[in-house]
Amino acid sequence: MDTLARLGEEYFRLHFAADPLLASVFGVAGYDGEVPDPSREAAARQRAALARVEAELATVDPRALGQQDRISHTILARLLRDEQRTLGDGLSEVAVSASISGPLAQVVSTMPAATGTEEEYLSRLAKLGGFFDRHVERYRQAAADGRFPTALGVRQAVAQVDGYLATPAERDPLLRRVAGNARAAELVSRELRPALIRFRTALRDELLPVARDGERVGLCHVPGGAEGYRALIGAYTTTTLGPEEIHQIGLDLVANLREEFAERGGRAFGSSDGVIRRLRDDRELRFQAAGEIVDTVTGALRRAEEAVPDWFAGYDIAPCVVREMDAAEAENSVLGYYVAPAADGSRPGAHVVNTFRPQLRARFEYEVLAFHESVPGHHLQIAVAQSRGDLPRFRRFTYFDAHGEGWGLYTERLSDEMGLYTSELSRLGMVSFDAWRACRLVVDTGMHHLGWSRDRAIAYMLENTALTETNIANEVDRYIAMPGQALAYMLGRLRIDQLRERERAALGPAFDQRAFHHEVLAHGPLPLDTLEELITARWR
Repeated sequence: MDTLARLGEEYFRLHFAADPLLASVFGVAGYDGEVPDPSREAAARQRAALARVEAELATVDPRALGQQDRISHTILARLLRDEQRTLGDGLSEVAVSASISGPLAQVVSTMPAATGTEEEYLSRLAKLGGFFDRHVERYRQAAADGRFPTALGVRQAVAQVDGYLATPAERDPLLRRVAGNARAAELVSRELRPALIRFRTALRDELLPVARDGERVGLCHVPGGAEGYRALIGAYTTTTLGPEEIHQIGLDLVANLREEFAERGGRAFGSSDGVIRRLRDDRELRFQAAGEIVDTVTGALRRAEEAVPDWFAGYDIAPCVVREMDAAEAENSVLGYYVAPAADGSRPGAHVVNTFRPQLRARFEYEVLAFHESVPGHHLQIAVAQSRGDLPRFRRFTYFDAHGEGWGLYTERLSDEMGLYTSELSRLGMVSFDAWRACRLVVDTGMHHLGWSRDRAIAYMLENTALTETNIANEVDRYIAMPGQALAYMLGRLRIDQLRERERAALGPAFDQRAFHHEVLAHGPLPLDTLEELITARWR
């Protein structure tokens, strides 16, 4: 094995050994009996190990490599640099949350669907108590340094733990996979649940009294937060854009989308007045039952699968299914998310959809959500990357948010070109989702760079999107807990749009949409600059 290949494999092992739950999300075998170590000591060890890989990578001259190896060199260098910086900043230690980034939500969303043997599952269950205890210790260390979580995040995390602890054993999501296994039940009752009680008690009694209030939710109010936020922007967006520039891009996009709301609203409702208000407030536009949500997203997925051959190259990939989100995470969670298929083919990809309180959920949001999360969005993208056995494993199973989420958002508009939406109302959902992602550029930078309050962020999104107030509150809380990540969607989409229009203008009738999409997907996850270089080289 040559040096580059060896270093790529070493990074792959380090990456997933540090986050075995993420390995389960991607279906990567070998880590299913482990849990992450969230301690400062583990972060320091990981950072040192990545630095050693980076130092050796610097001895490899990319000019002497072939095209694919040069791409691998660029990607590996970027991953090593960004992860070391993120570990050094350590801002996850103030991200107490009940969102998908919180420790309990991570466990509940990944463990039941994980691959691996029953013995490995029991091993992971046995380690969860220590996982939550180490989180508490990390939070205490952060507080001792004057780095505090938000009060709202703490209260929501406490409520989430209470909800889990109130769940009877027969409905415990972590016991579903091993129903009837006495050892699993014992581990949950004697190890995990007492640890969660300690976790909840520490949050409530030690962190809540010193937590930041709703006026100070941004990283700019945390020691080292301003510098750390800029680093997170770079890592998530793979651009050199600063928070001020991103904020202005968002403001400009929001203004343009208000005009499209009026135009499409006139077609859907016969009037362009008050479109956003009607989309949010009209109860006739809500679901009545969870099954209706599942049917909507399943139908959208099947239509997209049928249309794929006309828009994409032929790919032999894993199937995708629709799965309802577990109640233990649904109340404070997002509309839906995607779980990748297992690398060994033992588990399909899944669009996990939130059906909690369906009467509050808008019909027009769920077709566009399905296209983003399943096909032609994340499932097509990730399953294609996994199928590329000729690429190094670290390229098939890593993730660049700007490329991944940019693609997901790009496919929301592409699905309209593909004729997949069933109504003008559903197309308004597409516009609403665009406005939602444009607003993210404004409110994420607003809170973490400009010092906006949580209420101001919510008010801005209420004014400029058709999302319900409940969804907006959940979204804003996610941005508070995961600074910078939400910027990747629109910035990635804008770059893909720009590349497509540039190539269309340059090639004229020779432009091939299927070939363009293949170039975006076939190399696995990419930094945006690397994607641009590949597309430029492909048609020049």
